[in-house]
Amino acid sequence: MTRITVGPFNRVEGDLEVRLDIESGRVTRAEVTAPLYRGFEQILEGRPPLDALVIAPRICGICSVSQSIAAAAALRQAMGLAAAPNGILATNIAHAAENAADHLTHFYIFFMPDFARDAYASHAWHSATAERFTATKGSAAREALPARARLLEIMGIIAGKWPHSLAFQPGGTTRAIELGERIRLNAIAASFRGFLERVVFADKLENVIALSTPDELDSWREGRGGDFAHFLRVADALSLNDLGTGPGLLMSFGAYHDVDGAHFRAGIRTDAGEIEALPAHRITEDVSHAWMRETSLDPAESRTVPDADKADAYSWCKAPRLAGEPVEVGALARQAINGQQLITALITADGGSNVRNRVIARLIETAQLALSIEQWIKALRLNEPFCVNSGETADGHFVGLVEAARGSLGHWLAVRSGRIERFQIIAPTSWNFSPRDADGVAGPLEQALVGTEVGTAGARAVSIQHVVRSFDPCMVCTAH
Repeated sequence: MTRITVGPFNRVEGDLEVRLDIESGRVTRAEVTAPLYRGFEQILEGRPPLDALVIAPRICGICSVSQSIAAAAALRQAMGLAAAPNGILATNIAHAAENAADHLTHFYIFFMPDFARDAYASHAWHSATAERFTATKGSAAREALPARARLLEIMGIIAGKWPHSLAFQPGGTTRAIELGERIRLNAIAASFRGFLERVVFADKLENVIALSTPDELDSWREGRGGDFAHFLRVADALSLNDLGTGPGLLMSFGAYHDVDGAHFRAGIRTDAGEIEALPAHRITEDVSHAWMRETSLDPAESRTVPDADKADAYSWCKAPRLAGEPVEVGALARQAINGQQLITALITADGGSNVRNRVIARLIETAQLALSIEQWIKALRLNEPFCVNSGETADGHFVGLVEAARGSLGHWLAVRSGRIERFQIIAPTSWNFSPRDADGVAGPLEQALVGTEVGTAGARAVSIQHVVRSFDPCMVCTAH
């Protein structure tokens, strides 16, 4: 047996190391380490509750809207408020724009450049892939980055700036949208749709979303241009559907709430393919292999107490569990739990999550979000309020559950005598990149890496990069 360490990873938000045991050219055991401690949960303790709206978004510079609305949701519960309908719509528009931008960044900047590496030079598809996706040099980035920047102009209209805006409040959003600004929002949404239909899919978004079976997907992509079809051909050539199988259980907290409920519903998908209600009260955080002292398994009752010298620990990331089980979160989980036909069919055909299906789910979701942004802009009622006044926070325990691009994000808030007594954050990458728990059960990425073939390449194996990046890690959120 050989033990190797892969890391630090480039093209990843934050620090990440992976230790692998290799036998006969395959991974037999993996340990995923988040080596950076940040301490946002400790920073929040003792402060007035509304300070969370300033501090929590600064956890991350690429999913700060998600952090904002999770904090706002917990505070809204503490205040007993109902947000203004316009504020909910404006929040959905901004949140969807951020998540769609994250999906584009993942596909074009983080994930696809690995297929332009010299390791694949012998493949017929390599030259076209290298021309299109080579990091910093490929033609794809020259189209994708301006489209992403144009999409994020939505933040300037709704939130004033991005990241770390204060526009997202318990009662809605702080800035009313005027008629001229709605026209600008419509123009941005139309531009984004145009980019997706011209560059990513080479087809109408409605046609992409209507695909419902693997056979339909295969027929659709035959002879088609666009970067999605290109990825599908590469994925099939490398059998990416056999790489990076997850733990089986999928979870979503639900996303983009409006008067009709959650646009993407909350729930879990079991190993047997059944969709069940989310048992949020059964979420725990195990610290057996984290550099943390145990205070409580319940995030509503626990505190963050570092212990850098702890024996048997190997990560600053805790091990979130649902009813004692590791779960995978992200676009694949959201789409499966929401009943998206193609994603459900792919998971059923492949026996679970994998590298290919995670990427497909992100791109399908991007198409959905583009259409939803258009609908939410039209639904705004410009002569009605966008925010209601915040109230006093009650003492007690409160929670804000949202879906960031990478998956389920929760903020657990405890208030006592008008101050934050405890604040606990479980980020999406905390779920996916968790260490082992007290029973020795590996986290989702640790399980997905087992069986990966590395051959003689060792730490340079591109297959390891594919599996890790398929989860789109954001390590700065992971250790709070």
